[in-house]
Amino acid sequence: MSATADPAAARAAGTILCPDWLLADAGAAPEAGHAIRVVGENVDAVGPRDAIERSHPGDEVIELPDRIVLPGFVNAHVHMYGLLAHGIPQDEAPSGFWPFLQDYWWPKVEDGLDHEMIAAAANWACTEMLRSGTTTFLDILEAPNTLPGGLDAQAEAVAQCGLRGILSFEATERSGPEVANAGLDENVRFIESCRAAHRGPEESRPLVSGLVSIHTLFTCSDDFVLDAFHRAAELGVLVHAHCNEGVHEGEWCESHHGHRTLEHYDSLGVAGPNFLASQVVHLSDNERRILADRNVRCSHMPLANGEVGGGIAPIPELLEAGVTVGLGSDGYVNDIYEVMRCAFLIHKARLRDPGVMNAHQVLEMATTGGAEALDLDLVGRLAPGWSADLQVLDARFPTPVTAANLAEQVVLFRSAHHVESVMVGGSWRLRNGDVLAGDPDRQRARLQQQALRLWSSA
Repeated sequence: MSATADPAAARAAGTILCPDWLLADAGAAPEAGHAIRVVGENVDAVGPRDAIERSHPGDEVIELPDRIVLPGFVNAHVHMYGLLAHGIPQDEAPSGFWPFLQDYWWPKVEDGLDHEMIAAAANWACTEMLRSGTTTFLDILEAPNTLPGGLDAQAEAVAQCGLRGILSFEATERSGPEVANAGLDENVRFIESCRAAHRGPEESRPLVSGLVSIHTLFTCSDDFVLDAFHRAAELGVLVHAHCNEGVHEGEWCESHHGHRTLEHYDSLGVAGPNFLASQVVHLSDNERRILADRNVRCSHMPLANGEVGGGIAPIPELLEAGVTVGLGSDGYVNDIYEVMRCAFLIHKARLRDPGVMNAHQVLEMATTGGAEALDLDLVGRLAPGWSADLQVLDARFPTPVTAANLAEQVVLFRSAHHVESVMVGGSWRLRNGDVLAGDPDRQRARLQQQALRLWSSA
């Protein structure tokens, strides 16, 4: 029987990737001479290339000499619209975290955004993330004047690029009750519309989905917080909130509630595995215990924390306590290689201990840790049945690569320009440096035009 006469056989045909090194699991040792077989959306097999090729003689074999294949990165926290503020004219730098929000970020950035601006930012952000090996991300949009429909404007760009995107609107009462409720409604409507639009097999994972997001306790009342968690529970999704990014929120909670931020979430009964707390920079000892004891998920943005003068989060201590931590760019520098490098180095400096935050821990935060923080199943590792989300990385280091040093070589000495190809859900989205959907030059020109619109209004 010919190959074309057997549709089942044709559907089962796979692609075998044969790099010099395969780092299938960020927490395990890399393997030389191993291959990965992809069938449809998923990884079908991982192991010695000779055995995989013998078992599947009809497959396409892609030779990848001097290359590493590793999981695609999970950016656990990004604000795609933040790109519009890169280079925005300022008379002087904000004097602290609260002035950064009140005098700069809210009035000059978020309150000036419209659909055209955020769509242009999403187009370029997706290309930027794709080029740096990111295959999955959580985006948080706060733009009161894009309600309703802001998430739809972004979703079109995400779908075109082919990334796995979780989109949310950061609901807050800072602009009044009408906008606050519209923000929660935007999250619920988008989550429901994504589910209704997913027409794939029951076991397949949709590329675009949503969750519920709120801002902080100092912009959200208790009733509003409880409403957000109630709506999320009904939908079976997480609630995301910024948490103690600067000293302001903890001090505000102590002044208004008599205890700190995470203590207040705990008193409301919502500190648990359905809560994704981002930033977590300033934590009391009790707040650290709450994160660990209640299985609160966290995300870490070391570069962005530095930009706003927020501080350095106690991530090694949280990891030691068993807290799930993902890594995010916050929309500041979206190359996760740069974010990993910062996470690898900054905690050594803070603790004056070169032994903390080894390279495998950092890679785990950028892959499986991020997926777990976002409550994603079968994403972040290359194993049979897991999503075929991967990147092909240039391995031509100036010094020899070994199983013992590969992870550290990657974290310290690779960047976005070393990423050659990216696959999401079994489909190539970046191939030999070329983005396969969209026109990066046109995207950049569009983003610059929209940035100038925002800057002129600010």
